[in-house]
Amino acid sequence: MSEMKIIAVVGGGQMGSGIAQLAAMHGCDAWLLDTDPSALTRANKSISHSIHRLVSKGQLTQAVGKDALGRLRYTSNLQELSSADVIIEAIVESEDVKKKLFIELDKITKSSAILASNTSSISITRLASATSRPKQVIGMHFMNPPPIMKLVEIVRGADTSDETFNATKALAERFGKTVICSRDYAGFVVNRILMPMINEAFFTLYTGVATKEDIDVGMKLGTNHPMGPLELADFIGLDVCLSIMKVLHAGLGDSKYAPCPLLVQYVDAGRLGRKRGIGVYDYRQMPDAVKPSSKL
Repeated sequence: MSEMKIIAVVGGGQMGSGIAQLAAMHGCDAWLLDTDPSALTRANKSISHSIHRLVSKGQLTQAVGKDALGRLRYTSNLQELSSADVIIEAIVESEDVKKKLFIELDKITKSSAILASNTSSISITRLASATSRPKQVIGMHFMNPPPIMKLVEIVRGADTSDETFNATKALAERFGKTVICSRDYAGFVVNRILMPMINEAFFTLYTGVATKEDIDVGMKLGTNHPMGPLELADFIGLDVCLSIMKVLHAGLGDSKYAPCPLLVQYVDAGRLGRKRGIGVYDYRQMPDAVKPSSKL
């Protein structure tokens, strides 16, 4: 497979914009698509701020930063992605929504293009089944935030070809990432372990074992985690955590993966975490100096 020169990312949120930034910083022409123009405006500002900050800290040269900003393109028109060598979707964690997108991408992209999903838990095999190119569908799960976190989890579907796997692994390594590989089971590796821990932290809070502050301090100082599980849940998004727990529960069929009622209640109340200003913690009046670090 030829070198990947044009990378397209679908989804202008924190994950999608971070992946597009990463591609541009490593010499790829990068398209970022979102159907919401305001999301693209926010992504543009966020990427620009992030790159300028990396330059100011000496972690990126001015020339590379300028080149990266020049390589980025923003669009709401799916047809603009027709020339991309790989398309990475980073949209809502819903199998039905992702399948609909893959059906559309399958129609408009060139026959050689790889369709990758940033899903953190949904079956790659089932996503691939919605396309006419299951051999070219793969999971490419970046950690949040993508420009900073060193890991990419690659997931092969039942029909993913060696050529697709090797090209995707090479791209992740070009981005400076360490790659781990997972079989296509619910939650893969990272979230199969992480999300039950977060869910158990919610049960610990729900049953009154300890305060949210003591739960987080206990895990940070007792196990050397850089963020406590409840802080981390707020950073990831409680809706995302709940969605993954539901996938684990349905896919693995074990009651130990049942979402904590408190997590469900918070999501029902719209307390989704930092992105909404309130989750387990209330960030609306919290000074920036004491907010949990986004660098994990």
